[in-house]
Amino acid sequence: MSTTLALTLLGLAVAIIVGLGAYAYTLWKEVRKRKAFREEELQRAHRNCLENLEIVAAALAQDQVDITEGSWRCKVLLEILDERLTERPDFQAFDEVHRRTRHLHTHSARKALSPRDRMREDRERLAVEEEFREPVLKAAAAVVEFRRGWPGSLH
Repeated sequence: MSTTLALTLLGLAVAIIVGLGAYAYTLWKEVRKRKAFREEELQRAHRNCLENLEIVAAALAQDQVDITEGSWRCKVLLEILDERLTERPDFQAFDEVHRRTRHLHTHSARKALSPRDRMREDRERLAVEEEFREPVLKAAAAVVEFRRGWPGSLH
């Protein structure tokens, strides 16, 4: 192999390696940018959930929302933050109300019920609300404390 051919191939190899290195650096910067964007989106989603959670907890404490509806909303918002949060003793009341009332009809399905069935479901819902009123209100107060301690209160 001639020296000229060897130097040409070496130069081509160096150019390819430099080109691939530049491309890899560009991809690495894009990955960092996307990771930062995802992290920012996650933080924004958590802030929104926490704000909504606090609003629902305050509405529960002030009797502006039914125990059942407030519990369902708090349960969903807590699970968005971390699926294990409803397993905490402070928040189990939300999960228990949900578990006991999830079979009840809502919206158009409720409207389609006969008046007798609707009354039966209302009695069942009200019994659960009466039984869990105090635990849910305590859980709502725990939500406010949880919010104050965020993000340290997460784990």
